[in-house]
Amino acid sequence: MNPESTDDHSSRSRTNGAAAGSNDVSVRGSRESPDPSDAKAVGADIRRRNNITVTGRVDGPVLLLAHGFGCDQNMWRLVLPLLAGDYRLVLFDYVGSGRSDPSAWSEERYSSLEGYASDVLDVCEELDLRDVIFVGHSVSAMVGVLAAARAPQRFSRLVMVAPSPRYIDEDGYRGGFSADDIGELLESLESNYLGWSAAMAPVIMGNPDRPELGQELSTSFCATDPDMARVFARTTFLSDSRADLKTVTVPTLVLECRQDVIAPREVGAYINDAIPGSRLVTLEATGHCPQLSAPQATAVAITDFIGAAR
Repeated sequence: MNPESTDDHSSRSRTNGAAAGSNDVSVRGSRESPDPSDAKAVGADIRRRNNITVTGRVDGPVLLLAHGFGCDQNMWRLVLPLLAGDYRLVLFDYVGSGRSDPSAWSEERYSSLEGYASDVLDVCEELDLRDVIFVGHSVSAMVGVLAAARAPQRFSRLVMVAPSPRYIDEDGYRGGFSADDIGELLESLESNYLGWSAAMAPVIMGNPDRPELGQELSTSFCATDPDMARVFARTTFLSDSRADLKTVTVPTLVLECRQDVIAPREVGAYINDAIPGSRLVTLEATGHCPQLSAPQATAVAITDFIGAAR
């Protein structure tokens, strides 16, 4: 496996630090559902802006892997070797995360999940990706739903890793947090982001017997610009994408962990019920990041699903 940045002037990807260069040929067409507020993003170099990385089998089915809040494409590194032999793997960083171009960030654009969906569609258009299998972690699972609704011709399947369409409990729905819980979480994050990151990362990651995982997530959180992280956090934890689930028409895998404080199992069951024909798989894993804590099981679940959906 030899991940390569698709822009030979961009920063090296943290996926493995490989230098740039790609065999991809970009075919530019009209953008799907352009947002009039994102003129700055449209004019940017998308490959550099989103730190696009392509690896794996050149002629394989395309897996587009999207990270969650406070993370970047490096969070997928343990599953890459398990998938690279069969799939063409496309990774990127949302603007405001990882090694993306911070000058392209706009609070207006990224105060809505639609802004992150626009990043996904920009990447798809830049590389002219078709029949994409979108693999979204955490809030990115819902970003994938929005992107597929806006450009259905681009996507063939959705894989939702530890997803949640709504984090706040309501009558008849358990998201895992009360409104007061989320209010306190955001207040703590906004008043002391670094302190919040150090305290919350081990809780989100779980696996207290493997403290290095919590430390890695904390490091990822702390590497994110606090102002941009605050916007992404509010966008994530205050979002309600439940109504969007009815737009899903492609085969979908809902991949949950046996124990996850961010996305309890009631959420997985809710999504599975809301998307007709979806497949719910519960990993024998704990925490909110199975691609790090249980990469083998995560990769097997993804490949089994893709094979079954063919």
